[in-house]
Amino acid sequence: MGIMTSQKIASFYDLFKSIDVAYSKEIIKVTGLMTKQIVLKCAGDFWPCFIISSSFQGAKVAVSIKSGILQKLERANNVVSLKFCFRVADKGDPLTFFVNTKSVGYTSYGGSEDMALFSLQFTQRPPDDLIEIMGRILDANVNSKKQKEEKIIIGPDSSRKMNITKEGAMIIQDVPRHCILREISFSGAKVIMMGVAKFLVDKEAVLRLDFDEPREIYLMKGKLVAAEMVEGRKELLFLDMLFDENLVPMSYKIRVNDFLSRVRTDRSEVQEKKAAPPKKPLPAKPATKAAVAKPTTESQQTAWPSPDEIAGTPPAAEAGAPPAETGEAPVTKSVESESPGPS
Repeated sequence: MGIMTSQKIASFYDLFKSIDVAYSKEIIKVTGLMTKQIVLKCAGDFWPCFIISSSFQGAKVAVSIKSGILQKLERANNVVSLKFCFRVADKGDPLTFFVNTKSVGYTSYGGSEDMALFSLQFTQRPPDDLIEIMGRILDANVNSKKQKEEKIIIGPDSSRKMNITKEGAMIIQDVPRHCILREISFSGAKVIMMGVAKFLVDKEAVLRLDFDEPREIYLMKGKLVAAEMVEGRKELLFLDMLFDENLVPMSYKIRVNDFLSRVRTDRSEVQEKKAAPPKKPLPAKPATKAAVAKPTTESQQTAWPSPDEIAGTPPAAEAGAPPAETGEAPVTKSVESESPGPS
């Protein structure tokens, strides 16, 4: 987890406090929830439980009622603490904390006579750690729909900040091809590749995306929807790929959303500086020697990859690479990540 400001955490709480998140296998993996460490504490005793869902106002947990918890809750006036435990990638020790709750009722869980589903109501705002962990998921899920047209241009700066590799591979009709990432978004990507447009457009494809810190490989399934020749390089194409919206992983959405949030923050800071009143100039110093401006010239020319680079051997997909899992729609708007300015 990165360092999140108290203002951002407060914003997450206000926006998402009533939204219940179900702990699916994907959510458990993304959050690092250590399910075997989740317990209820009541009057000094502990009960193992399964957390089914939670919001910032409460949680639902499954507990065995044959363990004597009902009698304990009655004596404790239904006051109980719920222990959360998360594995954090950049820390050695797990993140553990208790949330004070009150049981407001229970029902049979899945028709079982043994297991009951308890509804717990938080008696105070939960710790910032829980708001940050779950808030990032909720924020990414919302923005993947609201900001689906925003694109991230993959250049040296954005590649470094996102820890993404520009060199990629795409599998088209079971044939692996080398490609260079040009843009990515919540719902698609643009790559540079050798090929003939009419043989590639409308084809199903799988794009491999490699990230570090933490190391993750995504195999994004989708369709090639458009092609455009690279100016001055007739053997190269820009290929637009639309991801299957049902197969884009939540962890990918979080990576994209975190980066776009940084871009928006940088833009806001630039706007604030421009809006700030100008500083009073210091008294002028006596002139000593006139500065002579040297004429400068600058030319910018895009250095497209050579055919040998594009035709290079694609990186082999690692065993066990997670398949893509959820996604969105076509994208048209772009974000210049290299030098953010006012929008």
